[in-house]
Amino acid sequence: MKLDDKRLKLTPKRIEMLKQLGIFDTDALLSYYPFRYDEIQPTAYADFRLKERVVFEGEVISQAKSFRFGRGRSVTSFEVMALDHVFRISIFNRPWAKQLGMNQRITIIGVYQGGDKVTAISYNLKPLADQTGLIPVYSVRSGITQRSIHECIRHVFTAMQGSIPEEVPSVYRQAYKLLNRSAALQYVHFPNSRMEVEQAYRTLKYEEFLKFFLSILLVKQQNSMAGAKPPKHFDMARVQALLAALPFALTKDQSSAVDDVLRDLQSAQPMYRLVQGDVGCGKTLVAAAALYANALAGYQGALLAPTEILAQQHEKSVKKLLESAGIRVDVLYSGEKPAQKKSVLTDIAQGRIDVLIGTHSILQDNVVFQNLGLVIADEQQRFGVEQRRALRQKGTMVDFLLMSATPIPRTLASTLYGDMDISTIQTMPAGRRTPQTVLIQENSFRSVLDQVRALLKSGRQLYVICAAVEDSENYDARNVMDIYESLKKLFQNDCEVGVLHGRMSSEQKQAVMKRFAEGSIGVLVSTTVVEVGMNVVNATGMIVYDADRFGLSQLHQLRGRIQRGSEQGYCWLLTDSKDEKALERLQVLVRSNDGFEISYEDLRLRGPGDILGTRQSGVPDFILGNIVEDTKVIAQARKDAEFILNHAQNPDNAAILNAVQQKNSRNASYID
Repeated sequence: MKLDDKRLKLTPKRIEMLKQLGIFDTDALLSYYPFRYDEIQPTAYADFRLKERVVFEGEVISQAKSFRFGRGRSVTSFEVMALDHVFRISIFNRPWAKQLGMNQRITIIGVYQGGDKVTAISYNLKPLADQTGLIPVYSVRSGITQRSIHECIRHVFTAMQGSIPEEVPSVYRQAYKLLNRSAALQYVHFPNSRMEVEQAYRTLKYEEFLKFFLSILLVKQQNSMAGAKPPKHFDMARVQALLAALPFALTKDQSSAVDDVLRDLQSAQPMYRLVQGDVGCGKTLVAAAALYANALAGYQGALLAPTEILAQQHEKSVKKLLESAGIRVDVLYSGEKPAQKKSVLTDIAQGRIDVLIGTHSILQDNVVFQNLGLVIADEQQRFGVEQRRALRQKGTMVDFLLMSATPIPRTLASTLYGDMDISTIQTMPAGRRTPQTVLIQENSFRSVLDQVRALLKSGRQLYVICAAVEDSENYDARNVMDIYESLKKLFQNDCEVGVLHGRMSSEQKQAVMKRFAEGSIGVLVSTTVVEVGMNVVNATGMIVYDADRFGLSQLHQLRGRIQRGSEQGYCWLLTDSKDEKALERLQVLVRSNDGFEISYEDLRLRGPGDILGTRQSGVPDFILGNIVEDTKVIAQARKDAEFILNHAQNPDNAAILNAVQQKNSRNASYID
């Protein structure tokens, strides 16, 4: 039901607020689950413990005063009489707290600092007796309060009593002792106990996974009914000769992946395969072999890259491999000169280009292929479903190959990518060295400055990575422009310092990258734009500011930039975070260089949406389900989904099948 349905009686202001959170209908609102629950129970003074959480009610007895420090930071202080003691309360970044009036009753939730001092986490003006128990806490944006979300959910849940659809077939609800959907939603949003929350989670997790697998199976069923493609016929001996002429031997996993792809090209079933492997494992060579075989069969191929840097890098490497075999390779990206673009467009339309490599520019309507037979998307998680589909539709029954440098264990991959065939490259090329990674618990590299200077003095180059381009009140992190100015002074007698970020024009970026690749620039201060595509063998050092703000897989990808050759690479991760979980997470990178282990930890801690770009790529991000921890539920849900689809005529299965089909249709399917 849409939020503006008159039966819900939501005000336009509240509807707009919910839209800001990406909530457009009642299903999305009732599925907007809390990310935690605060348990409010009053703390007796005798139970106050240093650095532990306390909850109490009192009376404001001094005027609140606010002080600002740093950009966008403040602390407000006031005194409260409670439990026969006068407490000094401090609360950070709540400047409106200075409006508290004398003699106001107030409930404080905070951390005891000793000496009757409390750092408040939150406060409210409701009597403590009216708010004990479990309080759900939702993700909100600036200007949206918890109270507003609570009230919207309560209002809609009450309005929909008796009309919340039951979709999970009754046979499974009974077999697994699950709640009905209405009760599960009530327990998750308005719980009376932790047990009720756990019961709701059991039910809703199972429902999530069941719907996910049904979605995957339905799309696979539709694809299998779409018809066969003409098998691609090519001289296998020529492909093998090309690979045999390489100055190195393929690894066992590379050879297996190449065999998988070539077999798919020869099949009458359109290829839909994921090749996953760690940074530097040799996925590009697999792509080149596929493009060569595709060209030998008389078809054109397209390789889609997320950045101009990576597109140009692929053009060089693929051209080096294939041009001697008579395959014509070219590149297309927005920063090219108009005359060059026009020439490429003409040549691709007339079949004079066998392999076109490019960025989103390839997706434009004016890019017309004569006979497109193969599409490859590198760093596939960076492209949306519609983007990938737009390229596939430039041909007829096109084979599709995805490549990902965020590898995950095969069992998890089969869950997230249940619609695809998967080739995994786990063995690394011989002679590849592991970068040394050091975690520095301050946002400065002064403690290793001598090492950094020694690296530069030896003729090596250094990346310096920042999370932001410029200083911002809304984002407290070291930024490219400030660090650039600072390092220009610091290294003025050592080398030239350059700067690179996504706001620069294509020409500016190309000029900087060219000078860095040539060695003219010794230190490059950049955002994560260098994450993919930069291949500067001489750059063996990397400093990452605010490392806690990046995902593990992203940091691992960045770190891969400094181990392109045989020289030892060094990576310094800087953070002033005191969060134990954040520090524990970063220690994974210190102890491991295994991309499979690193992405597994990222999946466990952050979920698939953040790691694999699933909000863009189409694979749904589970709200409650955890693909690492909920393996038993996953296995059962997969089995049940298969049974439901095999018994689609059973009336008890109609509700869930209709719900999944409607959602697939709305989302243009979870996958391509």
